[in-house]
Amino acid sequence: MTITDQPTDAAVLPTGEPVDSAIERGRRAYELDRKHVFHSWSAQAQINPMTVLAAQGSYVWDGDGNKLLDFSSQLVNTNIGHQHPKVVAAIAEQAATLCTIAPQHVNDARSEAARLIAERTPGDLNRVFFTNAGADAVEHAVRMARLHTGRYKVLSRYRSYHGGTETAINLTGDPRRWPNDHGNAGIVHFDGPFLYRSTFHAETEEQETQRALEHLDRLVRMEGPSTIAAIILESVPGTAGIMVPPPGYMAGVREICDRHGIVFIADEVMAGFGRTGKWFAIQNFDVVPDLITFAKGVTSGYVPLGGVAINDAIYASFADRAYPGGLTYSGHPLASACAVATINAMEDEGMVDNAARIGRDVLGPGLRDLAARHRSVGEVRGLGVFWAIELVANQQTREPLAPYGGSSPAMTAVLAACKSGGLLPFANFNRVHAVPPCNVTDDEVAEGLRILDAALTVADDYTV
Repeated sequence: MTITDQPTDAAVLPTGEPVDSAIERGRRAYELDRKHVFHSWSAQAQINPMTVLAAQGSYVWDGDGNKLLDFSSQLVNTNIGHQHPKVVAAIAEQAATLCTIAPQHVNDARSEAARLIAERTPGDLNRVFFTNAGADAVEHAVRMARLHTGRYKVLSRYRSYHGGTETAINLTGDPRRWPNDHGNAGIVHFDGPFLYRSTFHAETEEQETQRALEHLDRLVRMEGPSTIAAIILESVPGTAGIMVPPPGYMAGVREICDRHGIVFIADEVMAGFGRTGKWFAIQNFDVVPDLITFAKGVTSGYVPLGGVAINDAIYASFADRAYPGGLTYSGHPLASACAVATINAMEDEGMVDNAARIGRDVLGPGLRDLAARHRSVGEVRGLGVFWAIELVANQQTREPLAPYGGSSPAMTAVLAACKSGGLLPFANFNRVHAVPPCNVTDDEVAEGLRILDAALTVADDYTV
């Protein structure tokens, strides 16, 4: 249903702009996009990107004026929803005060953002190096680890994503790495725990943890512990499938790192800032890494910002020697002010607790109910407002509804059913992710579950 099909008082966007004029504006934007914009991760001539005319809270309006419940949080980054008034106001206030300043100078927005982040990181990760986004946060975390240890190799897991820059894409463990991986970046991949599709022939979480840790420990010994600078893990892998680590796994990785003097980097770019019901996902496992990379939710994506939270030992490596790295926009005042307002809004409005409650009491149970009623669902898994629905063609064989690294007519039909029902999903390969904002309401989750229910009925038609 389009906005113009609704009552007359709803025939305007949240901005007050009439829908008809917004649609015309959107058509012009689409025309210019297709003439001049080069899209990421895409075959340029084969895409038909959706135009977004407006967004508010948990909803967006597409180029035809359709109102869609945003169960994607865009790229899982609008953790406080769209257009939060306190954050929009803070950006405007900062712009009126100080738009930009070089990073060698102190600015109060950056100082306060660093304080608020350091207050929420676990352990002694009390210093923050600001970057523009998540990929360069990973680049700098790896650089810090290499300089701190004097070693070069970095270990990362398959079924992971760490960013699109040179080191980050080589660290990535999904097919997007393949065209960019020449086997010369000092990266070694390993299998992490994923019981539903276990590579360790495990039948229980305990077996999966034990065998995954044995695999990692053996790899470290075979590669040579004295050659390994860091192990990087998404605390909860995001795009790769939201596979929550089983009990004991993260603690086991911490022990392996401690035993061999390896830096443990927790990638919190997607899982951080409330998404799992904790400020940082690693806090679900009572483990303290040496470095944390973050981005996305720290500003809810309103202004690009990323960073590395650094522990005392690594900070000490650069106390009396220069760190050889920097960015023109490190701790940019507009981005920093946005981070301050975002964190304060999350705190003041209890969004992290809300995310935990939604996952525990509403979204998790609702998704498990869908799994029980739809033969196309192999598994649902997640924490907080960070969930994946694994779709299969056959529950017994666990054949995915789309191949690893690709899509399928079945997935295309499922996603079309989501959108026609009024839901904007996040999807990857054979999965639909349910990742609404941290301040999503119970009613909005119920709405999303109703639309997913209908879309999964479409998926059921492709199963045996």
